[in-house]
Amino acid sequence: MRVYVPLTLPGLSEAYKTGELGAGPFVAYAVTPGLREWYLSDDIEELEYAALSRAALASLRLLAADPEAPRRRVVVAVDVPDRAASADPDRGLDPAALGEVRVAGPVALAKAASVHVDAPDAQADVTAAAEALPAADGGDDDAQFVVDGAEDHELLWFATQEIANLVGRGD
Repeated sequence: MRVYVPLTLPGLSEAYKTGELGAGPFVAYAVTPGLREWYLSDDIEELEYAALSRAALASLRLLAADPEAPRRRVVVAVDVPDRAASADPDRGLDPAALGEVRVAGPVALAKAASVHVDAPDAQADVTAAAEALPAADGGDDDAQFVVDGAEDHELLWFATQEIANLVGRGD
């Protein structure tokens, strides 16, 4: 199963240093039955893009909680055994949990397929979105518009060999 792990650049740096994602059960996003039902598509690429987008929003939440982190969303795509990731069937159609899975334990960063990161020119919109997130969660439509503005920026695709450069440890 392909899962999308939301991180920040410091989180990616830590994963690079330790060689693994997560320390125990951790949240990721994947094509779950609930996401399939919500998205109403059989196209696996569209469904995986939806899961990636959910992970990007979770990365934005991580940024909102860490004011010191550079304002760029980060998502790592990694393949795990199906039994290693599970969705909560009671939250399957909860809009806040669409595509959410729990990965049972740490995953070797070497198993990552790719890394997705905002371009530097997205930082202003991502910063504004992280700041507007609490108000958007409270139902403020103007704040939600600002949060949605971050989604206008496509995450860039990076090969796993480029992680060292992304986290400033390249030669």
